[in-house]
Amino acid sequence: MKLVDNKATLSFSNGSPSVEMPVYGGSIGPDVIDIRKLYAQTGMFTYDPGFLSTASCQSAITYIDGDKGELLYRGYPIEQLATQADYLDTCFLLLNGELPNEKERGDFHKLVTNHTMVNEQMQFFLRGFRRDAHPMAVLTGLIGALSAFYHDSTDINNPEHRRIAAIRLIAKMPTLVAMSYKYGVGQPYMYPRNELSYSGNFLRMMFGTPCEDYKVNPVLEKALDRIFILHADHEQNASTSTVRLCGSSGTNPFAAIAAGVACLWGPAHGGANEACLNMLEDIQRQGGVAKVGEFMEKVKDKNSGVKLMGFGHRVYKNYDPRAKLMQETCNEVLAELGLENDPLFKLAKELEKIALEDDYFVQRKLYPNVDFYSGIVQRAIGIPVSLFTGIFALARTVGWIAQLNEMLADPEYKIGRPRQLFTGSARRDVPATFKR
Repeated sequence: MKLVDNKATLSFSNGSPSVEMPVYGGSIGPDVIDIRKLYAQTGMFTYDPGFLSTASCQSAITYIDGDKGELLYRGYPIEQLATQADYLDTCFLLLNGELPNEKERGDFHKLVTNHTMVNEQMQFFLRGFRRDAHPMAVLTGLIGALSAFYHDSTDINNPEHRRIAAIRLIAKMPTLVAMSYKYGVGQPYMYPRNELSYSGNFLRMMFGTPCEDYKVNPVLEKALDRIFILHADHEQNASTSTVRLCGSSGTNPFAAIAAGVACLWGPAHGGANEACLNMLEDIQRQGGVAKVGEFMEKVKDKNSGVKLMGFGHRVYKNYDPRAKLMQETCNEVLAELGLENDPLFKLAKELEKIALEDDYFVQRKLYPNVDFYSGIVQRAIGIPVSLFTGIFALARTVGWIAQLNEMLADPEYKIGRPRQLFTGSARRDVPATFKR
């Protein structure tokens, strides 16, 4: 962060003295006005619901340019990382700032692989949940409970504790997600296998059984790894901000990540791909491909209340750079599994075609986003819709940890404490009972 030559001047129409505020610039992206002393100088706060114009921190991890449709992890374009690195390489990058060399890569992969098992008592804890509980409810509990099972790495102010907790979380998340799935369907848990890749291991823990050997399909393995990379971090979104805010109180890393998982569960955030698949299934029940045109006309009608899920993005005002990569992966997976003619996937393709060609959607830049394609890929692989957000949480864990570590290392960080514009009753006295 560097001080910019010009300053911002805030003037008031009521004759109050003007206030000068410093302006800072980052390496790329918009400059920021430093308003930290605004209250002390004026007695006023800023008002910014949703923090749409507020930088809550300085960060060197992820950069998004929504107008250009650009996403960078530590300066590297997501398109290059998704094709030239795997998920654990990306984890190393987000945590350490640089991609690993050959030795670092081998050591990091081995370190994560050797910590994929979870404490055996986690199975007994899991049995306390109903079998039909939503996987995200189960995951929130399991991840929060890690601090009870691994209490030797819960001091958030100890860098070594944070390092150990980071490896444990990245390594054990696939195991916990798979356990929550197996518990829900009544199948035995599958222990991780150290000779498999991160994503290959997850596929086996999800879909393997003790009855026979499970052979990992390399196309599905690659597809899942790409989903993990594309969802690894996404700047200061709702769940990342939640993790930072939670961690700013000094709580342990496991609790901070559990808070992020709980936030991600919301349908407006991590539940978007689940909402997208539910939309497709609704159209399918109403008549399938033949009803797509009618559905899209309803979307155009503001009074219909019908929403198009999986298209457009709050940040990207251009094409979501992750979407093109997932589109390629989607086509590869459907071809590998022979699902090109599956009714639901044909419906999705027709929806995509209209959105990319119809002027209404093109002018509004309502392009398919990463949630649209990742939902289709996950369903094709066999992952139930209710677990989509769990996959998202698995992938995003490393981003949350990197952001949390960065915040704790920042000498300017303080416990989060947003202000408010109070609109309730002014001070008043409690009347006697007979006068109420």
